[in-house]
Amino acid sequence: MRTAAETTEVRRPSAVRALTTLLAVTAAATVVVELLNWWYAPEQEFGLAVRTGWAMLRSLAFLVLIGHVNRGRTVARPFGLILAVTTVFAVGRLVVPRQGVPPLPGLLGFALLTALCVSVVALLYRSETVGAYLVRHRKTLVVSGGTISWREAAPKRPPVAGWLLTSRVAAFTYSPLMLVPALVAGGAILDGRLAAAPAVVFWFVAGIVVSYAVLFCTAFLMRGRRWARTLLVVITLGVLAVDLPLCWWLLGVDGLVRDGGPLVAAAVLALYGLWRATRAEPPPPPT
Repeated sequence: MRTAAETTEVRRPSAVRALTTLLAVTAAATVVVELLNWWYAPEQEFGLAVRTGWAMLRSLAFLVLIGHVNRGRTVARPFGLILAVTTVFAVGRLVVPRQGVPPLPGLLGFALLTALCVSVVALLYRSETVGAYLVRHRKTLVVSGGTISWREAAPKRPPVAGWLLTSRVAAFTYSPLMLVPALVAGGAILDGRLAAAPAVVFWFVAGIVVSYAVLFCTAFLMRGRRWARTLLVVITLGVLAVDLPLCWWLLGVDGLVRDGGPLVAAAVLALYGLWRATRAEPPPPPT
């Protein structure tokens, strides 16, 4: 058999090029704002270091999103929405100190970052040019007529609503959003609160189990299984029931707001995506 490679390149429209530039600026702004928050923080304790490190990893996620946009991938829209929303929450929780008022440079940086994230979402969902460009699927090996080619291929599963993709991406954030506060709570063990050790270990294990549960559930969600939607709702409610009380108990009200807030935002997006996808489906035929 012969081997062929697809070489046709689609020129990116100006709106898409503007979006990739905006994403690069947002990634850089994320790092700058986090460093400003760290510099002006009155107490540079273990929990702030963990939250800052996790927030800085989001700059790498923006680079991944740029790759999806450049390739015109359909997943870029939901990925960008979740990334923008959770970035605002992740950085916002670093701006407000435990006591006193936030420093002015941190507030200005957070306002700029919020404006950038809003602009990203607006371009992704309001620009017809961008929407028409983000329609491609991943490339894979395709055997056709005795020729092996590396080209775009539509997935074998039935087409799914874009809001289901949003729910899927939002659900994938549950595990890291649980593991980050669990790691912060691990600092309590280092401070001598050995009684909290079983709860912290349970928190870690729960975060890992949730990642596998979401992976299993969303695999069937993308194949149109209705029971998978119900399972995702159950997983979402279970995550909130575990994470929020542990945040309040081990990290206090401050931790509940800082670490529980982003998880609640992701859960709301996941549930809203399921609701919108259900509404968009045609009614069943009369029997």
